[in-house]
Amino acid sequence: MKLDARCQQIKMLLSDVDGVLTDGGVIFDNQGIEIKKFHIRDGLGIKLWQRAGYPFGIVTARNSHIVKVRAAELGVQIVRQGFEKKLPTVHEIVQQQGITIDEVAYIGDDLTDLPVLKAVGLPVAVADAAAEVRSAAQLVTKIPGGKGAVRETIETILKAQKRWDDLIQRYQ
Repeated sequence: MKLDARCQQIKMLLSDVDGVLTDGGVIFDNQGIEIKKFHIRDGLGIKLWQRAGYPFGIVTARNSHIVKVRAAELGVQIVRQGFEKKLPTVHEIVQQQGITIDEVAYIGDDLTDLPVLKAVGLPVAVADAAAEVRSAAQLVTKIPGGKGAVRETIETILKAQKRWDDLIQRYQ
């Protein structure tokens, strides 16, 4: 199935965190507190996705307080942390949302994302993802993780659905 056709069916977007919403680096301060850097354009992209009426969710293998903070700031209610085996968690989310796995896009960057990428309707890899992840993806972003790749994905889907122009009217 071609990319535009896959984008047409998408009703939910799920994302990994480290390497996708961040550049993959993990920084600890002198007190051992983890610091992550998120790209602001990804945040606005997520808000636009939500304004389109679609849920956005996070599924990550690691646990991090700052992920809860960022998710709350963006109004992201689907946050699942500490799941190295992500596919069962994604199936649970899909069931709770009342949609099918084919209506899900998932953005990943590393090997723990492969089972989910092979199952969803639109598998997406960031530009600097592991080779195996890029091979499994229907869409590989031009932008690397942590630099706006989530926003690029959201724009691609919403433009294919002919919804982007209406959503950005308030900024023009």
